[in-house]
Amino acid sequence: MDEQPEPVTLHLYCRVDVVVTDAAAVTGHAVADLRTPGIDWSTEEDDLDTAAEERRAHLTTSLASVADISRLVDDIPGVEFRGGHCWAESGPVREAFPAP
Repeated sequence: MDEQPEPVTLHLYCRVDVVVTDAAAVTGHAVADLRTPGIDWSTEEDDLDTAAEERRAHLTTSLASVADISRLVDDIPGVEFRGGHCWAESGPVREAFPAP
């Protein structure tokens, strides 16, 4: 019987550039996502209405809240997503991530 080696934790760094063609669709999706049953608003710092207003007012916050980085490694055999961080910014590219 072949023994499986111990799993190895790697860090995958990504920069993804997107063009938003419909800001209202993005913010609407982010607001709708706030209504998912998995959120216990009694334990949150904000209430639903405050959080929804923040999403409507800030496109970058909305996009970052609904971007699903866990799907980056979907369909890659032998790889399991363990966690990560996703954020959105507008403006020029940060120096650490040079433009292509």
